[in-house]
Formats: sequence, C-alpha cells, structure tokens
Amino acid sequence: MERSAVFIDTHTHLHGAEFDVDRDQTIDRARSAGVEVCVAIGTDVADSRRAVELAAKQPDVFASVGVHPHETAGLTEQGLEELARLAEAERVVAFGEVGLDYYYEHSPPDVQRARFADQIDLAARLGLPLVIHTRDAWDDTFRILDERPHQGGVFHCFTGTREHAEQAISRGFFVSFSGILTFNKAQALQAVAREVSLDRVLIETDCPFLAPVPHRGKPNEPSFVPLVAAKIAEIKGVTVEDVARTTTINALRLFRIPVE
Repeated sequence: MERSAVFIDTHTHLHGAEFDVDRDQTIDRARSAGVEVCVAIGTDVADSRRAVELAAKQPDVFASVGVHPHETAGLTEQGLEELARLAEAERVVAFGEVGLDYYYEHSPPDVQRARFADQIDLAARLGLPLVIHTRDAWDDTFRILDERPHQGGVFHCFTGTREHAEQAISRGFFVSFSGILTFNKAQALQAVAREVSLDRVLIETDCPFLAPVPHRGKPNEPSFVPLVAAKIAEIKGVTVEDVARTTTINALRLFRIPVE
C-alpha cells in the first residue's frame, strides 16, 4: 500500500468509551498510516458534546453533532436547542448521524421520521451537510429529504443498491464505503462500488465497529481506513493513491475543512 497517500476517515466514534484507554495512541497510529483527518460523529446530545470536546483537543479531529434514529425517542426541543449550540463550535463540520432505521426500531418509526425532519431543518438553518444513517428505510429517507431544503451530505456506511446510490447522488449526496466492502460476502456491494463515480465516494471506518478484512471481528480504528481505499482501488482498477487523493478532496469539500 502506498504510504505516501493521505486519507480522511469520515466517520468515527473516537470519542466513545471504547477508546478511553488508548485514544491518543489510536490517533497516533492513524497518523502513521496516513490518516490525517478523522470526523467524530455524534449519536445523541451527550455523545455529540463529547465529539465536540475531542475535536477541540485534537488537531486531527473534527466533529459532527446529531441524534441517531435509535435515540430519537429521547430527543426533545431542549435537545435540539443544545445541538444548535454545540454546532456553533469552530470544528463542527456536519450534522449527524441522523436518519431512519426500521430494522431495529429502537425508536418508533413515526418519531424517527419527525425527528429526522427536525434535524434536517436545523442542519439547513446552520448551513451544515448531513451525515445520514438509513436502514430498511430508503423510500421514506428520500421522501423526507425531498420535502425540505438541505445542504446535501453523505450516506454513511453505504450498503444499498446501485439505484439507491444514484438516488442519493442525484440529491447532492456522497456515498461512503466502510469495512463492509472488504467482506467476502459483499459482492453485491462491491458491484455497486465499481459503478459509482469516484468523485462521489468517501471512505470511513465507523470505528470501533465493522473492522475490514483482515481485522474483521476485532475493534476497528482509523488506521484501518486505507484498507477500505485499497479495496475500492482493487474493484475499480485504479491505484490506492488515486482513491486517497479523490476521496480526500471530496471530504475536504463536503465538510469545508481548511487545508493548512
């Protein structure tokens, strides 16, 4: 793998308790692997606060704030106001992860839809792109997006079909591939990745979850995101450097991260 390449891990949970023991070392390993930027993604109000706090301390980390569909049953007007305050922090670059998840339904679907709409509206008011989680809810996700203005964003940990990718891209979104793309049984997803234009692709770990092959089943971390890039390069018949360069440019543009 080309160690001169520069990568951005666009979806991490580095602020989570799983990294409390060795967070600094984890970030050091990422830097050594060429991962120069990580985005810490909030999943509820308290978690978003932790993401913002980490970004304020770590020059390699930026933050996104929002409430995951699983947690929307607990999202109040006061919580939305707190998210708006957190989003004013200098290193907040996105709003999410937000969306719909009908697979588990930890929150009732009608509540998920209402809070998804609320958060889209808030993100639009703040001028922030969305980080979207959707599972078994594509039609409703696209319908709600179409009903209100937004700044585009990314469908994270993309596992949909080619049609889903085309629908996301047509609405101004990127699709982000995770370690799932490296799994042996992911041939359908690999076929989608082959067809999606690289200028609409991001890469992520979703760490500590979904570690790519050959680390599958172990805790994931940002230093593994080059393995996702390598799989995309293999699928598309390009170099890892090509994937790193284009996905890094895509992420910098989407999140408006300044280049020093």
